[in-house]
Order: sequence, then C-alpha cells, then structure tokens
Amino acid sequence: MIGRKTLAAFAAVALVGALALMPAASGAQVTTSVPYTGTLAVDGATWVADIPTPWNGTVLLYSHGFGPLVAADAPDPVTKQALLDRGYALAGSSYDPNGSWWALDSAVRDQFDTLTAVDQLLPSRPRHVIAVGTSMGGLISELEDENSNGRLNGALTTCGIVAGGINLNNYQLDGEYAMTQLLPNTSGGPVELVNFQDNPGLGLQSGEQLTTIAQSAQNEAPLRGRKVSAGVARLALAMSLMNVADWAPGAAMPSPFDAGAQEVGQYNIEFAPSGPPPLSTTMDFVEFGRPYIDMADGGGSASWTKGVNFGRLLYESSYAPEVISLYREAGLDLNRDLDQLTRNANITGDPAAVRSLESTSVPTGRIQVPELDMHTISDQLVPVQQENYYRDTVAFAGRSQLLRQAFVQRQLHCNFEPSELVAGVLAVQQRVDTGQWGSVATPQALEASATSLANNDPTLGTPAIIPFFPPPLSGNNGPFDPFTGGSYPFPW
Repeated sequence: MIGRKTLAAFAAVALVGALALMPAASGAQVTTSVPYTGTLAVDGATWVADIPTPWNGTVLLYSHGFGPLVAADAPDPVTKQALLDRGYALAGSSYDPNGSWWALDSAVRDQFDTLTAVDQLLPSRPRHVIAVGTSMGGLISELEDENSNGRLNGALTTCGIVAGGINLNNYQLDGEYAMTQLLPNTSGGPVELVNFQDNPGLGLQSGEQLTTIAQSAQNEAPLRGRKVSAGVARLALAMSLMNVADWAPGAAMPSPFDAGAQEVGQYNIEFAPSGPPPLSTTMDFVEFGRPYIDMADGGGSASWTKGVNFGRLLYESSYAPEVISLYREAGLDLNRDLDQLTRNANITGDPAAVRSLESTSVPTGRIQVPELDMHTISDQLVPVQQENYYRDTVAFAGRSQLLRQAFVQRQLHCNFEPSELVAGVLAVQQRVDTGQWGSVATPQALEASATSLANNDPTLGTPAIIPFFPPPLSGNNGPFDPFTGGSYPFPW
C-alpha cells in the first residue's frame, strides 16, 4: 500500500485545493443548529448530522467524494451554513472506513443506515429527504435515487461520475494506451497501465511516467515546413480519447476552430503541474486513484482495450476536427495510427472485476425520484461529457421526465459557488413540493435563483449557470449500453 507520507501529502493537496475554491466565511448565523455524531454497527462507518432550529422538515442526505473516508454532511462550510439557515437538516456518513476510498461497496447502504439513525433525533418524521452528492458522491446519490424505494423524495448530483466506474476506467485507459503506443517513452522504464496490485503508489508512478512522456511530446519541435510536431498531434489524439477539456484555468476559452489552442488547453489541464508533489498533475491524480477502484472490485482490473475500434471512437467524438487538423498540420497519417491502436489493443479485463464494478458503480438510469444534475463545463477529473451519456441512459430507461441537468460556465472539478448549490437544492425542493418541474430547473430560473441568493449574501459567490449541451462521451465501451440496455459482450 501507499505510505503514510504520501497519503498525508495527498490530504494536504486536497485541503489546499478546497481552500482555494472556498468563499469567505459567512456572516451572522440566522439559525442555531445541534451537531450529532454516531457509528453504524454494520461496518463501523461514522456519521455526522446537523439539525437546525427551526427545521423545515427536509433532510439533505449528503454523499462526499473520493478521498479519505471521513464523514461529512455538506460540501463546504459556507454552503452548509446557508442550508442550515434555510432550515435544512444535514446528514452524511464516512462509508466503510476499512475499505477502499472508492467506497461504492458500502456507500449506499451506509447512507440509508445513517438516515435511519438520524430519523431518531429529529423532532418528527421528515416530510422530505433529498440526496445530495459531490463527485464520487454524485454517483452515490444517483444510485441512492435508483434504490430509493420510498426513502427519498429527490436528488441533486454535482460533478457526479454519472457515466459510471467502468466508463471512467475505460476512456482513461484508452488515452493512456494511445500514449504508450504512439509517443516515445522518455520515462525511463516500462509504463504499467493496469493491475496495480491494490497499490496507489504504483498507480502514481505510472501517472508520473505518463506525465513525463506527455511533457516530452509537447516540447517536441515540428519538422521543417510543418506547423505542428508529431508529438503534439499524437498527444492530442490521446487526450481526445480521455475526454480532456480544453478550457484551462487562467486562459481564455479557445475558439472551436483553433485546434492549436484547444490542444494547449488540454495539455495544461492534464499534464502541466498545478500543485505540489506527489499529485502535481491531473494525470498523477487519475492514476493514483485507479488502484482504489481495483481494490473495490476484488483486486482485478475492470478496464480493457481489446476489441475497441479506435477509429470509431475518434470519428464519433466531438474532438475529431481538432485531431484531424493537427495531424494534417504535422503531416501524419491519422488512419494509420488509429489502425495501429486497434490492431495492437490487447489489454483484457478481469470478468469478475468488471461484473463487480457493474453491480456497484454503474447507473442503469432507472431513477425513482426527481433528480437535478449540475456540472462545470470544463471539469478536469469528471468530464462534462458524462452528463451526455447519463442523459441517454436515463432516456433508455424511460425516466427522462424525472431528470434535469444544469451547467456552470467555470473551470475545475466541483468548482461551484455556494449560491449555485443552494439554488440547486431549492429547485429540487420545489419539484418535490409541487410535483412538477415546470421552469424551475431551466438555466434562466436557476441562474436567477442563485443571483438572488448572492445579492442577499455576497459570500455565496457570483453564479454562472448557462444553457449548455454537452458533447458525446468518447469511449462508450463500458458494460451498460444505453442504446441496447445489455451488458457488454467481453471480447476475450
């Protein structure tokens, strides 16, 4: 397993990132609240809750994201206070503290057990329960929706991994495999892409190697008479397979017709250092996290490249114009590279691991209660394209009338202002109260609600909710196909 120093460094990086995104503390509290804590007998998970006076009759069941298994009942202190001020009771668990940080084996059960425990502390039975989740917790709140069975009335997922764990594994692996196939290995040794033996340290090592390879490719000089180097063009192909966003922090949003600017933005998002070691780049974090998913599915690898048609992946994606343009400017044969990737793809998954992850971490879209999903449009860890895939999944399940989606014009994963999160909760609450969405979850209505909140309390931050339609998710080679509804036929 990874050492304590690395875990401590990871926690420090996460804390610094959270503080960097956190607004100033709110002013005087409007309500008083009583905090509670407890432990679940089934696995030792801890839970926390805050019950305000007065209470509005609704409990928000909060699911935290990937990371140390510590109980939380809100995404940040400012949002927490704003929700308490509006009378919401808050609750959430750590999930099984003895398991993987990818805690999908226990999370849904522990969340509902937490709800049962907190029910005993409330002045009366709650009128409504709304699931709220962040990142991995967004996937958890979606799964709670699918398994509500009368326990929930609504759900709000934010920056959620709603395309599921297998899609996440596979599109990341597709791009990393392309890097090892098409770019010179300047990392000093072979790059392991799967089978990390439940060791996040080995995953982090691969992340660092891939970052080195990408940095060398990005700095490669173009041949005489060419505008773009072979390294840059091939790196763009790899990043397109990974669904890497192109609007980097601190940069202007690139024109959809400027392939060079798009590639630079993608590189800066995925491979440029953005924090201190050990998780200096997005790729470092991605690979550090992958062994935790392996731990959760029994130790095997639930991802593969064998049987994947890489030409189809590219040409059906929104990235195709960028990659075609850069390959043309570099003087490369794109189809030859795509054929090579398809021909040499031989990484197979562990069928037992795939089935395990499918059973715990892949939405079916069969949601039972109204759900609002919220996502930033340039998310370096959970691409906004996941919302496109999830919308189709819900549509195939015949539940589109229950789903609404909202998008925030901002960069970085889960980079929401408290005004946006509170507006999301209020929209779901109105849907629950009235029995219909009406216009409450339109971009205009959500933005107006969030703006009103911010005008009354500037510490809640200026919102940026916009009309947006996410492009398709590249790499739809997970086991649940929203268009056929069947499990993926393993090609090995």
